[in-house]
Amino acid sequence: MPAKLKPVLSIVLWVLIGYLGYQTYMSIYEPIKFNKVKNKRYAKVIESLIDIREAQLAHKTVTGKFSKDFDGLIKFLDTAEFTITQRRDTSVLDVEMTKRYQVDMFKDEIIIDTLGFASVKDSLFKSSNRYKSLMNVPVGKPGTKFDLKAGFLEQNGINIPVFEASVKKDLLFYDQNKDLLMEENQVISTVVGVKGNAIRVGSMEEITTSGNWPKTYGDNE
Repeated sequence: MPAKLKPVLSIVLWVLIGYLGYQTYMSIYEPIKFNKVKNKRYAKVIESLIDIREAQLAHKTVTGKFSKDFDGLIKFLDTAEFTITQRRDTSVLDVEMTKRYQVDMFKDEIIIDTLGFASVKDSLFKSSNRYKSLMNVPVGKPGTKFDLKAGFLEQNGINIPVFEASVKKDLLFYDQNKDLLMEENQVISTVVGVKGNAIRVGSMEEITTSGNWPKTYGDNE
């Protein structure tokens, strides 16, 4: 090799070594970085999904069904009240049995007393007004809204109310490494992560109000 080419070859080799070193570093660093971002964003989204679930459960308690949209859900929270009741067990005279046996016979009854009413909004959110922005996904692509659905599933001839609130992982991690995002979309079990291509609470396909995230991220039931 001509002597004058040796410096050029040396530079090329050092550039190649540097490039390979950088690629090795990034192959380790990128997943670590993604996991940090993922955990922070999931935690924020799960807080919102739990708020949505609590609001929907209150809606079902009062109205017998879940809300199909956020406008209706927020309006409900602004105006609705829980009925505060007290249950009492008592015994009353059983007239028919008394006539039959000619001796006083009693039967047990349950009496429900209404003690008052309590604001749903205050019961769930106290002095916070965060319920007004339930539809907004707090992290990820700006302007993203949760998808909210509600309806009924038939089970043993009975229509049972169901709901689902969700957001796609593509929107949560739109600015992250695409290969790692693809892997995240392919998670198949809540044992190892958030199952499926979206994070959700409730379901339109089964009767549940659970979330599809592992409990390490927060309460999913």
